[in-house]
Amino acid sequence: MARLPPITSKDQVAAEHRAVFDSIVQSRGAVQGPFTMFLHSPELAGRVAHLGAYVRFEGSLDMRVRVLAAMTVAREFEAVYVWGAQAGGARRLGVPEDAEIVEFTRQLLRRHRIDEATAVSLRRRFGDDGFIQLSGAIGYYSMLAMTVNACELEAAPNAEVLKV
Repeated sequence: MARLPPITSKDQVAAEHRAVFDSIVQSRGAVQGPFTMFLHSPELAGRVAHLGAYVRFEGSLDMRVRVLAAMTVAREFEAVYVWGAQAGGARRLGVPEDAEIVEFTRQLLRRHRIDEATAVSLRRRFGDDGFIQLSGAIGYYSMLAMTVNACELEAAPNAEVLKV
């Protein structure tokens, strides 16, 4: 059970913050997952949603790369909600195993740096813009993982459950 009561309806948010609620619904179809927790801080929720819209829907980095990075973050942080939210999409997209993306993500999360060979390889593969988009996606999904873990948010109903 989540540590904070999930905010899932507009009437749970103060009138001055309802536009944030509406913008999250507009971009995602509903308020769910981490945003049910982020809305306890509406200003942060709005800013995270804006960043997430770019990372998830608008960036030029291949969606399969973003999903694999998100799943690696979820695995590293044992973030069951994030894993469950990504697993189905990964299968639908046919996300391949990609040791280079997994290794890059793990290096950042475990060592807080990446080695030169990995940096050179990924910059060659994705260009500088893609390299930064991938780093940003890892940061975004790390923030989601930290929030769902702090709030003890469980996987959504019918989502694949991460074995921790």
